[in-house]
Amino acid sequence: MPKVKPTSQPRSAVDAVADRLHSAAIHLLRRVRNQDTVTGEGPARLSALSLLVFSGSKTLGELAVAEQVKPPTMSRVVAGLKRSRLVEITADAHDARRRQIHATSKGVALLRAGRKRRVSYLADCLTCLSKQELARLCEALDLLEGILRDGDDR
Repeated sequence: MPKVKPTSQPRSAVDAVADRLHSAAIHLLRRVRNQDTVTGEGPARLSALSLLVFSGSKTLGELAVAEQVKPPTMSRVVAGLKRSRLVEITADAHDARRRQIHATSKGVALLRAGRKRRVSYLADCLTCLSKQELARLCEALDLLEGILRDGDDR
């Protein structure tokens, strides 16, 4: 998809769409997160675990920056994940003073099962759409993914 170009639409129209999108995204995230309650792990732990599963090992500081929290907060999150045996902490191969946190196979399995539940929930929600509505939603997703991809370049 080509880079997203600024629109010639009036700013108020863009702001109105942005406001609706923001609201819809928050409501969608809340509903999907409800599927995670069966794990027994809270959103902060699952978010940190997701980073480790999809981005690989990280230090406590790197996790804190990525999750936009202070290191003491992330330390508590990681301690909970470790108690649940969802992560392991090992010495860094290049600097023994640093510790690397990585997901265990149990953590990976928990996250994959959670994703499967969330996707299944969303699929159930989408069954009420017609073929044409589903195609329109797919086109809108292409646009959103392009905006998000191009947003990394800003």
